[in-house]
Parts: sequence; C-alpha cells; structure tokens
Amino acid sequence: MPASTLPETDRPVPEKSRMSLRAVLSWTAVALLGALAWGVVALARGEEISAVWLVTAALGSYAIAYRFYSRFIARRVLRPDDRRATPAERLEDGVDFHPTDRRVLLGHHFAAIAGAGPLVGPVLAAQMGYLPGTLWIVAGVIFAGAVQDMVVLFLSMRRDGTSLGQMARDEIGRVGGAAALIAVFAIMIILLGVLALVVVNALAHSPWGTFSVAMTIPIALFMGLWLHRVRPGRVVETSFIGVALLLLAIVGGGWVQNSSLAGAFTLSPTTLVLCLIGYGFVASVLPVWMLLAPRDYLSTFMKVGTIALLAVGVVVAAPVLRADAVTDFASSGAGPVFAGSLFPFLFITVACGALSGFHALVASGTTPKLIQKESQIRMIGYGAMLMESFVAIMALIAAATLEPGLYYAMNAPAGLLGGTVESASHAVAGLGFTITPDQLTQAAEAVEEQTLIARSGGAPTLAVGMSEIFSGVFGGTAMKAFWYHFAIMFEALFILTTVDAGTRVGRFMLQDMLGNVWKPVGRVNWKPGIWLCSALVVAAWGYFLHAGATDPLGGINQLFPLFGIANQLLAAIALTVCTTVLVKSGRLRWAWVTGVPLAWVVAITFTAGWQKIFSDDPRIGFFAQRAKYADAVDAGQLLPPAKSADDMHTVITNSTVDGVLIALFLLLVAVVVVNAAVVCVRAVRAPGTLPTTEAPYVESRIGVPAQAPSKPLAQARR
Repeated sequence: MPASTLPETDRPVPEKSRMSLRAVLSWTAVALLGALAWGVVALARGEEISAVWLVTAALGSYAIAYRFYSRFIARRVLRPDDRRATPAERLEDGVDFHPTDRRVLLGHHFAAIAGAGPLVGPVLAAQMGYLPGTLWIVAGVIFAGAVQDMVVLFLSMRRDGTSLGQMARDEIGRVGGAAALIAVFAIMIILLGVLALVVVNALAHSPWGTFSVAMTIPIALFMGLWLHRVRPGRVVETSFIGVALLLLAIVGGGWVQNSSLAGAFTLSPTTLVLCLIGYGFVASVLPVWMLLAPRDYLSTFMKVGTIALLAVGVVVAAPVLRADAVTDFASSGAGPVFAGSLFPFLFITVACGALSGFHALVASGTTPKLIQKESQIRMIGYGAMLMESFVAIMALIAAATLEPGLYYAMNAPAGLLGGTVESASHAVAGLGFTITPDQLTQAAEAVEEQTLIARSGGAPTLAVGMSEIFSGVFGGTAMKAFWYHFAIMFEALFILTTVDAGTRVGRFMLQDMLGNVWKPVGRVNWKPGIWLCSALVVAAWGYFLHAGATDPLGGINQLFPLFGIANQLLAAIALTVCTTVLVKSGRLRWAWVTGVPLAWVVAITFTAGWQKIFSDDPRIGFFAQRAKYADAVDAGQLLPPAKSADDMHTVITNSTVDGVLIALFLLLVAVVVVNAAVVCVRAVRAPGTLPTTEAPYVESRIGVPAQAPSKPLAQARR
C-alpha cells in the first residue's frame, strides 16, 4: 500500500534533514541577538530604552519560532501530504473553491485576519506598560495564536473547507456542536459589526481615505481579470501593476482632498454604512478570484509596506520608549483607559497579534477553499499570524514612544478630562503625568486636528504615534499632518479587508448551519443559498452597525464591551475542536500543542467573564454598572456618558443585555469544552481511533507531468 494511502497515524515521518554548519551558526547568532534584546527589554528599569530593542527581540523570536516550532508542528503533528488533492482542486467551482497561488493566498489570508485588533489592542494595553504587552504578543503568537490558525486551517482543509462551527458539530457531537454553532455565529456578527464601525469612524468626513479605499475595488477587479483571463498565472506582473495603481490611488486621495471633488467623497457615517453593507454583499457572492482575493492581496502590499516602513523609521530614528515598562495600573486595575488588572484583562485587550478567535473563522472559511498544496499551511497559517503579531508590536511601539501625558489625554474618558485643554491638563496631572495646555494645543495643530482630547479607541493614538516616527525620518515636523492623515487612511484600509472576508465566512457558516436542516442550502454552489445566506449575514451586522452609527449608545455600541471576551471565547472553541480532533485521530501525545493554549485561554476568558458578571466595581461588572445607573435614576442624577434621562435608561438596558449575553456565551463555551472532554476520554479508552469526518484521500493532479489529466476533479461537496 502506498504511504499516501495509509491512515494518518501510520504514515512514515520524513527523515530529519541535517543543518549545515553555516545554518547552525546563523541560527545561533539569531538566537543570541534575540536573547540579548529580550534581556535589555526585560531588565531595564528606571531608564529609557530604544524601541529598536523591541523590534530586534520580536523579529528574532519570530524567526526561531517559524524555522523550528512551526516545522515541528507540521512534520510531527499534522503531517501534510502534497500528493493529496486539496478541496480547492477537487471541488473547484470558480466561485468559492479555486486553487490560488500561495503568494496571493498569503496576502489574502493576512489581509483577512489583520483587522482592528493588532492596531488598537496594543495601543490600549500600553496603559499597563510596554513590557506585559510585548511579552504576551510575542509568546502568545508563537505558542497559541499561530498554532491555532495553522491547525484550524489544516483540519478545515481536510474536511472540504468546513466552517469552525460545523467542525465542532461533526467532531464533538450534536450537543456541543449546537452550542458551538450558536456561539460562533452570534459572536461573529458582533465582531463584524465592531470592525465595520471602526471603518466608518475612520472614513467619515475623510475624502482622502474614502477615495483611496474606494479605488482599491476597481483595481482589485482589474487584477482578478488580468490574472485569470488576460495573463493567467502572471502573479509578479499583476502585482507590479496593482501596486503602481494603489500608489496612484493614495496620491490621488491627497489631491482629491484639496480639490473640488472633495465633497463627493466626504461621506457621512450613515452613507458609509450603506456603502459597506452593499460592498459586503457583493464581495460575498462574487467569485473569490474576481474581487476578494486580489483586493486582499493588494491591501497586503499597503499593510506590509507601511509596517515595514514604520520599522525602518524605528531603526533609523531609534525613538525611546517613554512609557514605563510596567505601570501601577497593571496591578491596581484602576487605569483610566480600561478598568481591570493585568490578569486577565491584558490578554483580553490584546487579542489579534497574540491570539484571536476571529482568525479561526477565516482559517475555516475562505482560505482552506483556496489552498493549492497541503504543505502551504505552514507559510499561510503560521507565517501570516507572525506577520500580524509584528503589526501589533509596531502599534505598541507607536503608543509607547509618545509622551505619557499626551497618551492619557487622548485615551482617558471625556468625563474625566473635560472639554478644554486646561481641564484635560489638570486631569492628566491627577493621574501622575504632566502635559501643559499649550502642549495639547500644539499637538493637535501639528496634525491639523481641532483637538486630541479624549480621542479614545486607540486609532487616533496610533496615527499620532506613527506620524511622530515617520516625520522623524521623512520630512520633519512639517510632514506630521500628512503622516497622521495617511495613518488614518491606512487603518481604515487595514480593517476593511476583514469585513469583506468575514462576511463571506459568515455566509459559509450560515450555509453549514442551515444545511443541517435543509441540504440544498448547505451546497456552496447553489446560487439561491449563496444569495440568501449572504443577505442574512449582511443584514445582521448591518442592522447593528446602522443603529450604532446613528445612536452613540445603541446598536453595535451596545455590544462593543463584549468584543474582547467574545473574540477570545471563539479561540477557546477553536482550540477545543483542534485538541479533540488530535485525540480522536490517535495523536494524543501531541495534543498538548493545542491543549496548553486551550487551558490558558479558558482560564483568562472565564476569569474575565466571571468578573464582568459578578464584580461589584461598576467600571468592570455589567450588573454593578446597571445598579449604579438605576440608583442614579432613582435619585434624579445624570451620569456620563448619558446626557438625558432616556440615555440613563439606555445605559441600564445595555448593561443588562451585555451581562446576560456574556453569561450565555460562557455557558455555551462550557458546554462545548465539557462535551469535548467526554469525547476525548472516550477516544483514549477506545481500543482504536474514533472516526472523524476527514474527507477521503484523492490523488492530486496539480504538478503532475503535462501528459497527465490536468482538469480538476468534478466532485460534489456532499
């Protein structure tokens, strides 16, 4: 029997290749340099250190992790087989399943997973100092985030691109699977609504950003047609054309902003919401090669190019880290940016860049339907996540290099800072930091903003930090305003790619769910099912987005406090599925690879959820907040952010809804984990391996000699 047809656990493990002396010396040098950088970062106390050490420590760690740990997981745990046909080859339909060049797919996957999280989370976490966030971002991605993405991608690919929720139902059982399906879909709608709101806030009344982002759509359509109809397979050629057009769009955005066309691209939040809803539907139903994949690939050049340029700026300018390594807020939990102690809330705030459940949706959504060869999961699954982690490190550096006084003046709540530079300066002094009213005014004027006070959410802070670094290398102080608005546009483009890919993933998930009830809907090539499920997903997140854009306390704003915990609960479900499949397929000795990060994420999410439900601190506990505002209503008082009695009642309702939903999500995830534990125990006690839903082995025809058949196999998904 050929080795390729043997059961997974019976296949021979490839022989280890010996490293040359040059390779040994090179990797030893990388390890020593990284260790030196970590020593400087971790041991520095009371003095300012250069941000270059953070970049060096992160890059050295990523290099070692990719070369050795990801290779170990691929060779020993997953054992990909390039002789096996992937779903992209077997089920190619020109819409969702399509063998895609690994470079284009890496760009698509990175663009789809890299949203608001790696940009905003680290900026907010800088409240606790640069050291805790840096340690979690690097260690978290190596041992948890990249592992999750890679393993989920492999498992979904082996199951014809099945969604995370459906994999849970198939591998864990009906009870745990039903809980997973409900939790995953509900959480996903919240995540998409939050991400879309960030895009709306970034592009509202910004003609430069709106024009540049809008132009990526026709450019992507052109690239898709050029690559698949005019010049098939010419990836490098298409890339050069796309990048040139993208640069023209960025430059053109600056020209539009100062021309008579500015009014046409100056859109209100409500108009942007409608545009996003329409775009999300179209991107979800068009063939993936036509718009989604090339647009994400194009966006990756912008994302990676900007972050690389930022890294160059850090190395050249060598800015010092002005934030403390660890602040008092890390232990007290009384920070003005967000309340709660380092454990567990740092690990909830910094999600993308370290570990993010949203990534598991993409890894079991679009990407497994596009991958050409199984061996590419290492580069795409593990490698793309390392790239996102570096984005998070650069965002943390941008925040930590700002003067602490300016950082807190931008990120503390408006109720604490007041509405003037004088009141903000006084409030920041009360936090133990110094910034004068004149300095606040000058900082706003330098980036051509009316004010920077209480510009919370992380995105404006990141833009200011990027403008400081860029202007220190390119153009000086006179270019600060340009770099600030460039960063705002960059953030919008960065996040938008997760909305379109996420909508398509939501459609896959809904088709899988409804397919359990009525089989035709579950077929990915049935057009009515595609249109119906796409419309339902867009309508769901679009409703919350529209309500949030029109009401500061309504819609997605109501659910925003659930974002961090909900995202990490998704990671708990994903790692539970991964661990269960490893145990069921006879790989118990390797189950620690996903089991250890699973135990960690369960600990942080359930601890955070418990505090959100039962804490008597109104800044942390939802029901404590509800009681505080209810008492204020009885006393006839108004508490910020409420501006009227109706607003007070809205806050009470929001707190109640958030508390109930987080309790429901925790219950659903607990059902999934317990059900999975039962399945794992049964698998360990069973004399053989339990059956899984892995698709049958089919020999690949990609890469065979020219005389062999080259057309993809025609095979129904179900």
